[in-house]
Amino acid sequence: MIDSDPSEPFVLGVNYWPRRKAMYWWSDFDSEEVAAEFDVIAAIGMTVVRLFLLWDDWQPEPGRVPIQRLRDLETVADLAADRGLGLDVTFFTGHMSGPNWAPDWLLTDERQYPAPDVQQLVSGGRVTDRGYRNPLHDAVALDSARQLLRTVVETFRDHDAIWMWNLGNEPDLFARPHSSVAGQLWVREMTALIKDSDPVHPVTCGLHADSLFGDNGFRVDQVFAEVDRAVMHGYPMYVPWTRHPLDPDFVPFLCALTAALSGKPCIAEEWGGCTSPGESHVWEWESYGGVRRQQFMAGEQDFGAYVNEVLPGLVEVGSPGSMLWCFADYSEELWNRPPCDDNGARHERHFGLVRPDGSLKPHADVLRRFAESSPTVQEASRTVSLGVSPDDYYADPNGHAQRLYADFVSSTD
Repeated sequence: MIDSDPSEPFVLGVNYWPRRKAMYWWSDFDSEEVAAEFDVIAAIGMTVVRLFLLWDDWQPEPGRVPIQRLRDLETVADLAADRGLGLDVTFFTGHMSGPNWAPDWLLTDERQYPAPDVQQLVSGGRVTDRGYRNPLHDAVALDSARQLLRTVVETFRDHDAIWMWNLGNEPDLFARPHSSVAGQLWVREMTALIKDSDPVHPVTCGLHADSLFGDNGFRVDQVFAEVDRAVMHGYPMYVPWTRHPLDPDFVPFLCALTAALSGKPCIAEEWGGCTSPGESHVWEWESYGGVRRQQFMAGEQDFGAYVNEVLPGLVEVGSPGSMLWCFADYSEELWNRPPCDDNGARHERHFGLVRPDGSLKPHADVLRRFAESSPTVQEASRTVSLGVSPDDYYADPNGHAQRLYADFVSSTD
């Protein structure tokens, strides 16, 4: 049974890295920068900011959380609370914007990438050719993870800015459990650790569409059975069977499918697109390892129209909220560093609500108008009916997802 509260405000939020710092902000923290950017977020009408505790910065040594990181997060939380913003605090980051980011103590000279599709590894702010141990099964990593959770949650559980705790950002892209049973048990243990310190605030785990299209060790039905809220990340331009790169039904469908599998309303915790001025077009460049890459880049006006269609679509499927990826295009001085370097994920430079110079893109105004309409959570008027059990679904997840998507879009054609 999926319950929705029609009196509950529909949450509008954004995923956050600072425009001038990106993934390097914890090691080069600037409170004035955060204050100014939180002002922009609040002025648009958003109420939640998702931020990421880059594991490399938050545990530079196993079992130790630097006091300065806690002080900086306190500053961020105070700035958020002053502006009426809640924080979705994401642990064990991990995978982010193309590369993986791992603390030095997790590295090994054996080239082990528990997520083999990730092409670049960054540690200490530098690209490395080393591998890393699987933190979902390594004893040192597990003890460090427990300590990080306890330290941060016990420190901030009573802070007004805390909105939700999050166990990872697309965790299968950082490491995969040996089985879906092991993945569920990891989520269960980490959730219980949080609940021991903070039984009040909800817990989630930031899964993405690959957890719907394959069994990567983090099955949607199993993971969200262990946490309070279901969330999903997805982008139509990365999926070949969507109707087009700005297919407005795709993200609402992901939430409806997640709700059908989990029995819980699903927040669109990460969605969006990379943009460029002028018309939509395709970029081509030589990416990791000399591989030619093609990437759809949405024209800013086209992307604004896309956002304008997706938001009411999320309301239709009973989603409790939307969190766009992401706050900012990154400043040009970051374009020679991961993830924005020329031979890396160049498109990651341009996913923001604001341009590199800080000016707002058209879809910021779309979000503002939507916020001004005071949307509320609605009972789903568009749903997905699996027609099979979750176990049967995961016997052929990609096939079932395509079948269900065809049914979903045909209801509006």
